[in-house]
Amino acid sequence: MNETWVQRWDERYRAGEFAYGIEPNTYLKEQLEKLKTGSILFPADGEGRNSVFAATLGWSVCAFDISVAGKLKALRLAEANRVTIDYSVGEVHTLKYKPAQFDAIALIYAHFPADIKSSIHKTLDTYLCKGGFIIFEAFSKKHIEYNSKNEKVGGPKDLATLFSIEELKADFPNYEIIELEEKEIELNEGLFHNGTGSVIRFTGIKN
Repeated sequence: MNETWVQRWDERYRAGEFAYGIEPNTYLKEQLEKLKTGSILFPADGEGRNSVFAATLGWSVCAFDISVAGKLKALRLAEANRVTIDYSVGEVHTLKYKPAQFDAIALIYAHFPADIKSSIHKTLDTYLCKGGFIIFEAFSKKHIEYNSKNEKVGGPKDLATLFSIEELKADFPNYEIIELEEKEIELNEGLFHNGTGSVIRFTGIKN
C-alpha cells in the first residue's frame, strides 16, 4: 500500500475528534449481540470504535490498520472503556495471524485499494475457523451517486474500490449466507459518515 494512502489516514486520525465517532457501527452491534463471544479480528480498524465495543461484550479482540495515529486513538478509547485490544499496525500480509485463528471477522467500512481488496478478503478468509462468522458493512457501487450529492456521507469516490453483491459472493464463496443485501441507510457516525448512503451488508458462516 503506497505512502499516500498511509499519510491520508494518519492525517485523518491525528485530529482531536474521532473521525467516525466512538459508538459502534449499528449493523455490527446488532450482529455481535446475537453471537456467543470468542476471538474476533477487525481489519482496517481505524480509531477502534468497533473493536473496543466488541471487547466490552467480552470478545477477545485483535485489530489492525495501516495508521499509527489510528492505533493510538484506539488504545486510548480502550483504556477509557477499561478493556484490552491487541492492535497491530501494518498490512495484512505482514502480520502473523494463524489459519483458523478467529471465530469472527468484522469488516466495517474496510475499503482497500481496488487492486488488492479481493486478495485481502481471501487472506482474511484463511484466518477464520470453520463455523466462524463474517460480519461486513461497506459502501456499495451505487453509493458513488449518493456521495456526489452529499460529500458529508463519506466513502470512496473510486467506483472500483466500492463493493457489489457479486464481488462478495466471489470473494467469500464457501459461506452459508445469513444476510447479503444492498440497502439504502441513514448514517450518523462522527464527522465523516453523515447522511443517506448505499451499503452492502453481509453476514455469513464459513462452511
